[in-house]
Amino acid sequence: MPNIKIFSGSSHQDLSQKIADRLGLEVGKVVTKKFSNQETCVEIGESVRGEDVYIVQSGCGEINDSLMELLIMINACKIASASRVTAVIPCFPYARQDKKDKSRAPISAKLVANMLSIAGADHIMTMDLHASQIQGFFDIPVDNLYAEPAVLKWIRENISEWRNC
Repeated sequence: MPNIKIFSGSSHQDLSQKIADRLGLEVGKVVTKKFSNQETCVEIGESVRGEDVYIVQSGCGEINDSLMELLIMINACKIASASRVTAVIPCFPYARQDKKDKSRAPISAKLVANMLSIAGADHIMTMDLHASQIQGFFDIPVDNLYAEPAVLKWIRENISEWRNC
């Protein structure tokens, strides 16, 4: 597959490797580190000029660090002239904060959508959003994939007594 590069954030490197293996590609070189004041530093270790870049970073674990790392990676690829940057976010950060349920409450999922767009993302791929309305927070394409069909297929194929569970 020419012109495709896959990079992994630090949140789920195993998933990134499995995606790359499935596509017959190598995971791109990225160095992430923290400065002494805990700022995140990301260095993309290879050229992305004219490439279709996919950055895999989940919004789980250290959510704020993972989100900031993703934003920096997106921006680094855009300013290095990547032709397109797709953020692959299996667990969308702040997805549960998708509506104003109290006075003075933020809609944090919308803020995250804005930050991803401003950082330079051209496309978002995510899974099982807390609420489908989050897709409407973006002005860029969003693919909200559903895990249920794949999970059901795996259960039917691998658990002989699945009907009696």
